[in-house]
Amino acid sequence: MLSRSKKVPGNKVTDDLWVFGYGSLMWRPGFAFLESQHARLHGYHRAFCVYSHVHRGSPEQPGLVFGLDRGGSCRGIAYRVAAHDSSSVTEYLRAREQVTQIYQEVRSAITVLGNEQKVKALFFIVDRNHHQYAGKIDFETQVQMIANGVGQSGKNPEYLENTVRHMQDIGIEDKELTLLWEAVEQRLGQGGGQNKLT
Repeated sequence: MLSRSKKVPGNKVTDDLWVFGYGSLMWRPGFAFLESQHARLHGYHRAFCVYSHVHRGSPEQPGLVFGLDRGGSCRGIAYRVAAHDSSSVTEYLRAREQVTQIYQEVRSAITVLGNEQKVKALFFIVDRNHHQYAGKIDFETQVQMIANGVGQSGKNPEYLENTVRHMQDIGIEDKELTLLWEAVEQRLGQGGGQNKLT
């Protein structure tokens, strides 16, 4: 159940900051928060549509990371951050997400599941005009890029595995991502990836 907090008249937006996480923020938020809730964002879906040149790859050998792309909906985690921490958390997220300016910062409505409360949240959507926007990549290319990607934040397969396992733990089902992880795991087991998990 959501904690009580001040509401803005005429809107279900609190003075606290809500942050919507759909990828690594679900299992490694990196900031303090008052509560976390399952949530849904309408109008965007989770996709491996971003070439990673820093965190999980390099310009010479890009990895793949998630972006919120137009269409559909996405289940994730909403974090409520205390109002007095909102500025520092926003700056932290900008530094983390906007290393190459591939994302656009958005503040828009999400639905907190359970009580269907709508709140305004901060999240980042992919910029389709950016050179790192990958669009829709075929399955085999995704497997190859993820199996071989490594960057400043670690190996690309770990990023996928952590996301899939966390989603499974909290009851978010995504059969396509599970199949992708199984294919990457098989590729690594066959020695086809440079970054086999230990």
